[in-house]
Amino acid sequence: MASPTVLLAVMDRSLQQQVKSLLLPHGFEVIEASGNELILNSRHTCSPHLLVFESCHKDGENALHLVQRLTELDSPLPIILITTDGSEALAVAALRAGVKDYFSHPFSPTKFIAAVDRLCSNHPPPPLGRKTDPVASYSQDHEHLIGESFVVRKLKSFLLKIASVDSHVLITGETGTGKELAARYIHARSSRHAKPLIVINCAALPDGLIESELFGYEKGAFTGAQSTYPGKLKLADGGTVVFDEIGDMSPYAQAKILRVIESKEVYALGAKRSISLHIRIIAATNRDLTHLMSKKRFRQDLYFRLNVARVHLPPLRDRKSDIVHLAKYFIEELDHRFGLEIKGLTDEALQLLLGHDWPGNIRELKSMLEAIFIDPPPDWIGIADLPEWIHQPHQGEEHLPLSERELVLVALTATHCNKSKAAERLNWSRMTLYRKMLKYQIFDPKAEESHRYPQENSVT
Repeated sequence: MASPTVLLAVMDRSLQQQVKSLLLPHGFEVIEASGNELILNSRHTCSPHLLVFESCHKDGENALHLVQRLTELDSPLPIILITTDGSEALAVAALRAGVKDYFSHPFSPTKFIAAVDRLCSNHPPPPLGRKTDPVASYSQDHEHLIGESFVVRKLKSFLLKIASVDSHVLITGETGTGKELAARYIHARSSRHAKPLIVINCAALPDGLIESELFGYEKGAFTGAQSTYPGKLKLADGGTVVFDEIGDMSPYAQAKILRVIESKEVYALGAKRSISLHIRIIAATNRDLTHLMSKKRFRQDLYFRLNVARVHLPPLRDRKSDIVHLAKYFIEELDHRFGLEIKGLTDEALQLLLGHDWPGNIRELKSMLEAIFIDPPPDWIGIADLPEWIHQPHQGEEHLPLSERELVLVALTATHCNKSKAAERLNWSRMTLYRKMLKYQIFDPKAEESHRYPQENSVT
């Protein structure tokens, strides 16, 4: 996977160098633009994921004029606006014009990188020189994490830090929380992104095949070895190896892997000399390795080798606000796959999804939605389209009212994040909606940083 490309149009040299120094260590390619016309024509000479643009005027007239012209293109770039002399009025005007995020200098480097990463992940560059076909250009790259909750935003920021170093990683979490996805996210943003990523299912790797599959073999090393095979670890040389479900690996296999980590070399079956390896290891498991160590079923020395950068993925029941974003993402994905135009979930259906505990986590949600697409409704997914097991917790009970936070989520989803319509739907003022979003940490995709919501006297 190629590095995400950021088109940088910052005239202030000091600020330009600061932004570049933030982007480059995190694996982003940077293309510098020298003027507005170059920016507008750049889509013919490069294919960036994102535009970072500076406005040096307090009223932002130059920036807003450019944003308007850019949003009129066939495939507009998402835009982050940086201003050195900003105001709340400019922030509101910029967001209304279509800017995806807004930063007033000086700003938080962590929040800036998180915003760049999110926008680059969610907006792959369109094909050059032609109008974008939404089906043909739909991204098949799932190496990004869906969700806008505080816990997911914090997770993305931490994964970026892990990607910037070369330490081994241990990812834990329940089944279906996206451990392999997190591993791919790290690899795609690391210095090894141009090298292979090899995923090994430890639960499906019998001891008898450990050495031949992982370490390789020479021709004639055993009956049936009619050619040389380098092994999966050597195939990943320079890149990343993901040991999925490492908690299910046998003690014999654990000893073999420990030796590879310590020596950084392998002996292929039938080989006369060792082969050096330069790999990064990411281990993932839904098992409690500490408990397995107490039962002598997982090697303590291997655990300490792997448990350098530790990531725990929360279950979906602990970040239910992300169900809104996940469902929207999966429905769009399934629309492209099945050639349908399902618009989304009704408010009542979304209420049932928010009330479910999702023991199978994200995988369960995706599988449920895919099952609905086998016999799909004509436009919206309603309560009648949901499987029986979603209804069961509510049968025989009076439906509990939605919490205030869930009411806000439902209103924003139903209005496609149009805050004026959402506020009207809730019989609130627009400013009340802003305050509730800030209170419950609900982040608008058009204005990611909660502290940038406008004050009451700046809203017309």
